[in-house]
Amino acid sequence: MTGLTEKAGGKETQSEEIIAKAQEAWRESMVRRLDELRQELRTRDPFNVAANSDGRVEGDAILLTYWGQSVALSWPALEAFSPPEGPSCSTFDTAMLLYYLHTADGSPLADRWIGFRELPDGGFYHQAFQGYSGNQIAKVFGDAPETFALTANAMGGQPLPALAPHAYFFHPLPRIRLAATLWPGDDEFPAKASVLFDAASGHYMPIDGLALLGSGLSRRLIKASASPS
Repeated sequence: MTGLTEKAGGKETQSEEIIAKAQEAWRESMVRRLDELRQELRTRDPFNVAANSDGRVEGDAILLTYWGQSVALSWPALEAFSPPEGPSCSTFDTAMLLYYLHTADGSPLADRWIGFRELPDGGFYHQAFQGYSGNQIAKVFGDAPETFALTANAMGGQPLPALAPHAYFFHPLPRIRLAATLWPGDDEFPAKASVLFDAASGHYMPIDGLALLGSGLSRRLIKASASPS
């Protein structure tokens, strides 16, 4: 299973370099934490862990969906596999899944959309996040809203017509909901786009992980639009 910030191919842009640096910083941090996360999770009841994350226990594993793919985390080893009977997930994806299980507290979705700056600890990084998420969506789709709509639908996005002229939401993890919004450009105003979060997202992932999920959504949309149909 590929990582959240997999390169779309071609020459690396400045934005891609920023994302790569963010991914590497997150990777270094998460590697140090993997064993700690596993040890802390093992002290909990796996059925409670699964319930809080909207997963389920099957045999000796917790089953979840991750970017639309089925994954299994063995218990108590907490190694991740996708598909459940398939190969191991990357270290990066395993860490994202462990952070999700570790942070999840069972809070309901808020059904209220907020920007990155409104997330816990998001204010300091919101400009950088906008640069490698919403700005990239606007750059690629600002003059092609029909392509944005087709791509979002093909990726399983659900429309949010009240949020923006073109808006779709996605579930990268069962209880984390992201929205990609687009206001096409015209003769007077440039295109504008943003990635928004359900207000409960901080109950399910630390801020660094939410940043990577958001950038991952923008990159997946851009990559999918460039792929042959």
